[in-house]
Amino acid sequence: MEAALAACTVPSPRIHKPKSRLRSFFPNHRPISPNSLIFKSPPPKSKPNRIATAVSSPTVTPANSPPESETGSESGSKKFDWYANWYPVMPICDLDKKVPHGKKVMGLDLVVWWDRNEKQWKVMDDTCPHRLAPLSDGRIDQWGRLQCVYHGWCFNGSGDCKLIPQAPPDGPPVHSFKQACVAVYPSTVQHEIVWFWPNSDPKYKNIIETKKPPYIPELEDPSFTKLMANRDIPYGYDVLVENLMDPAHVPYAHYGLMRNVDREGGKPLEITVKRLDKEGFFAKQEWGYSNFIAPCVYRSSTEPLPEQENDSVTPPASDKAALSKRKLSLVFICIPVSPGHSRLIWTFPRNFGVIIDKIVPRWVFHINQNKILDSDLHLLHVEERKILERGPENWQKVCFVPTKSDALVVTFRRWFNNYSGSQVDWRGKFDPYLLPPTPPREQLLDRYWSHVENCSSCKKAHKYLNALEVFLQIASVALIGVMAVTKQITMPNVARVVVVVAAVLSFAASKWLSHFIYKTFHYHDYNHALV
Repeated sequence: MEAALAACTVPSPRIHKPKSRLRSFFPNHRPISPNSLIFKSPPPKSKPNRIATAVSSPTVTPANSPPESETGSESGSKKFDWYANWYPVMPICDLDKKVPHGKKVMGLDLVVWWDRNEKQWKVMDDTCPHRLAPLSDGRIDQWGRLQCVYHGWCFNGSGDCKLIPQAPPDGPPVHSFKQACVAVYPSTVQHEIVWFWPNSDPKYKNIIETKKPPYIPELEDPSFTKLMANRDIPYGYDVLVENLMDPAHVPYAHYGLMRNVDREGGKPLEITVKRLDKEGFFAKQEWGYSNFIAPCVYRSSTEPLPEQENDSVTPPASDKAALSKRKLSLVFICIPVSPGHSRLIWTFPRNFGVIIDKIVPRWVFHINQNKILDSDLHLLHVEERKILERGPENWQKVCFVPTKSDALVVTFRRWFNNYSGSQVDWRGKFDPYLLPPTPPREQLLDRYWSHVENCSSCKKAHKYLNALEVFLQIASVALIGVMAVTKQITMPNVARVVVVVAAVLSFAASKWLSHFIYKTFHYHDYNHALV
């Protein structure tokens, strides 16, 4: 325990940014050369050890270098505006209408709650204007208002304060003052997910009329099954996105967890990237199509999106016949939370095997999906720190990426550099070069607080399986008690054997169930050397 506490209290390692790096974030930054893969900025002068790493790996351009479409994009309208886009908060299947939920997105502390008066999900600033207590720790009162439980202030879905219990009824209506209101963010539900616009200025109140969240056709198609899941991830947004875009790591990082995955099955991958711009990019792979819809959505599918059908490569007739029958997509929604933290919402819509998802509980699918996330989680947590130490804008100098299999990763890093200066715009809320300390491995790979607590299906299964474990323990003790009571009473030998066997089986089942609960809902390590 002492060692764990000591590890948790180690000061955060501050990684200082060399002064020369600052040049790459200003409008007069040199345009990117078409012959480069991503970056051609000069190496920083203040950290010789970083330069040595970069120089040791010569720049190699893959045969399929991503297209250049908007160079010099740090200036003016070509720079990506992180606060002019919709962001997902949570799938509604994992939100309880009876309680408020606290979430962080883009560094903003949000409270998400169901306003039964307006029959809508509301997203508001998670701060009571009175003494700054978190409203997500509050409750929804009998009138359907959000109540701060610190002093009882109540707010409606428009953020207006409707009650200050401490204000005298014959005094001035202080609850109506502007200072008593809570900021409300525009929000909507699309694809069974709550989305919000990260600007509470009243001029964006009706932003949904002019700009909508990214549309994914298969998530609205009733012929597709689309179970969702979510998990908080202990590494940042950019590392999360690039990892999901990397098919080459699957046979190695996820060995033993996916069907037909051979650890020695690595091979060249044909990936053709098209039309990179501020809004994202799309690509053609061997088995289908990939889309990055900035800033959050990455989709791989057997079918192209409607807007890219004219640009896509037409598959052979035999493939067309197969795709018309069986369609599959992998949809990953990557949410920037804060430096070193992100959130992933995923769903794998398909138009076959639909009945399976209606019979098998959702939490059963999450078991293996969480194992897959865990199997490379520590690798990516460490990788993020190494990227930050060397400078995200120097990513291609320190990473040797000579093959087509890295085309999507390289293209994302180009987008991230061209349009966002190699970092999420936190607007001064965080130091992007200060990451949280690395916790002990069991805490880093924790499943309960990162997933189970936020998943309605897994949380319910965890509760019922714990109850079953207790029942089995009580049953084993009760059966032993029966044996003790009936010791002096004549009892057939067969009955005694049955009771003893039942007691032993109940005890063994309770121990197995305890182990299953721990590995499924709390912590399951993955040792690559022993798999």
